Amino acid sequence: MTRDSDARYMSQALTLGRRGLGRVWPNPAVGCVITKRGRVLGRGRTADGGRPHAETEALAMAGAAARGATAHVTLEPCSHHGKTPPCADALIAAGVARVVVAVHDPDARVAGRGIEALRDAGIEVETGMLRVRAETDLAGYLMNRRVGRPRVTLKLASSFDGRIATATGESRWITGPLARRTVHAMRARHDAVLVGAGTARADDPALTVRGLGPMPQPVRVVAARRLDLPEGRLAETLDQGPLWLCHGSEATGDRRAAWRDRGARLFECPVEHRQVDLADMLGQLGAAGLTSVFCEGGGTLASALLGAGLVDEIVGITAGVALGAEGTPALGAMGLEALADAPRFDLIESRPLGPDLMHRWQVQRQSAA
Repeated sequence: MTRDSDARYMSQALTLGRRGLGRVWPNPAVGCVITKRGRVLGRGRTADGGRPHAETEALAMAGAAARGATAHVTLEPCSHHGKTPPCADALIAAGVARVVVAVHDPDARVAGRGIEALRDAGIEVETGMLRVRAETDLAGYLMNRRVGRPRVTLKLASSFDGRIATATGESRWITGPLARRTVHAMRARHDAVLVGAGTARADDPALTVRGLGPMPQPVRVVAARRLDLPEGRLAETLDQGPLWLCHGSEATGDRRAAWRDRGARLFECPVEHRQVDLADMLGQLGAAGLTSVFCEGGGTLASALLGAGLVDEIVGITAGVALGAEGTPALGAMGLEALADAPRFDLIESRPLGPDLMHRWQVQRQSAA
């Protein structure tokens, strides 16, 4: 098989894997394509909820024809026994002759053991095929395993002059319908949606994915130091998706019990500067299995995440409207005195969304957490 063919089939596997983003945590969103003599025999991705794994799905489709075939897998096949048998063992048992892997798995339970098991069984293994693209798709999982926290994307939808509401608090709608639909699609590709207590109180959001048909809902996460939240749409929609509340020690027992009885999951975090310790919070969320978080504000939480170096990507959606200095700024105070101390980002994409402009920025490596 030529390198061009390997790249083509790996590209197909990556496309399959991306369909699982936001749906498979705590597992990675992996894709697998099995081929022989230029013919695709089986395709699979990690199933919603994390099981079955991509290799198992593709092998089931290929059946006995997998013997002597090549498997293109976006992440090193697992080698440990969990709730399902190791994928490396499944590939060996199926009799594949060759496995092409995009990215090594940094999980301590795998970390090269999957590739080693395949080679020990006499299977030819090639690694690094479309590695950069795979690392982009798997960035949240890789960050969870390497750093211990989920990857954080901060969304800032604002007026041309960086305001998210008028002086009276009016904010619906600064951006147009296509931008709002795009935000729902972004929510769907993340494991969780995060807001601060101020946004929860002011906007009474549901934080669910709407308008895109039936699908698994992301975890709704609220950072609320005192758990002083209204029992509005978040409480009313607990049957639609999980609700996780991150609070400090000063949250009263009554408030904790009330939310726990409703079905919310609570995480107690240390408090710094009258705010939940965000690094600790993200560490707990990572330990609970989240690999990607989509933060939708408000300004205080957004500026705190930026100031702590905990933002990996910013999605800006700018509307062609100006609200003036009296409007509510998209970011709260950051205490910066020198321009050199400001977090900086590299532009990776920009495109119109109807009358609005979306721009995506990735953190510069020197500012990374």
